[in-house]
Amino acid sequence: MNIVLVVFAFLFLIAGLLGSVVPVIPGPPLSYLGLLLLQWSGFGGFSIVFLAAWGVITAAITIMDNFLPAWLTKRFGGSRKAVIGSVLGLILGMIFFAPYGIIIGSFLGALAGELLNNKIANNNAGFGKALKVAFGAFLAFIVGTGAKLFIGISLLYYAIKAMF
Repeated sequence: MNIVLVVFAFLFLIAGLLGSVVPVIPGPPLSYLGLLLLQWSGFGGFSIVFLAAWGVITAAITIMDNFLPAWLTKRFGGSRKAVIGSVLGLILGMIFFAPYGIIIGSFLGALAGELLNNKIANNNAGFGKALKVAFGAFLAFIVGTGAKLFIGISLLYYAIKAMF
């Protein structure tokens, strides 16, 4: 049974790493679940403090990743349509132009959403403002992905270190 838990632990850790760059897969929680499975298998040897600390970090990064795009898009002066455009662009980019579409889609979606908002609102804020908003969405994606990759790689490192 312990070997089965170890195999599943590493499958979750790898899925978590993949989920760090694929938006629809919850990367950090899957990686953390893999770490817990390794602990339950008896091969982990992690302390309660270690597991609790990584649990808090995982939860914080997951929450941040869900709110950061909207917050940064708004912070850069974006509208609700820019936030929605960013999310839709990210998903469509991932589906049609993977792997680069994930990065470009968020940017172009926010740009299109903000341009649409300006047109509907009869606001001649222009392309410059929409570009600034799109940069905010892009920045949020890069920061969120970097943080998730940090967790995925770190937890995989600790799991491998615990096994050998």
